[in-house]
Amino acid sequence: MKTINVVAAIIVREGKVFATQRGYGEWKDWWEFPGGKIEEGEDPKDALRREIQEELATEIEVGKLLTIVEYDYPKFHLSMQCFVCSVIAGKLSLLEHEAAKWLAKDELHSVNWLPADEVILGDILNTDFTDVRTKT
Repeated sequence: MKTINVVAAIIVREGKVFATQRGYGEWKDWWEFPGGKIEEGEDPKDALRREIQEELATEIEVGKLLTIVEYDYPKFHLSMQCFVCSVIAGKLSLLEHEAAKWLAKDELHSVNWLPADEVILGDILNTDFTDVRTKT
């Protein structure tokens, strides 16, 4: 089975995390943490900064690795590195997604997550984000 290596941004502001709704493809309307594929030879943190700039026109600070998710979809294996991030500059403009929300921890289960992204929720619920820098 083909493995796809991706990165995801757990963007935090005032104790809430940023979630995006896919606007295209097989998983249209499902929710995810923004990010994307790591290009050949690319550092994961650099890939995440690039993807967020491309998808959301926003510059982020990539912090600690929260978790790595290994998930088997029907057609491929996903290996997803998830980093805690904060916004440095920009307004999180939706260039590829159809909607977005800032979700408090008690709201995380209010959206229909992609299966691999749902795996991250437990890690988010068990993480204290009070030390995450929050510039807007």
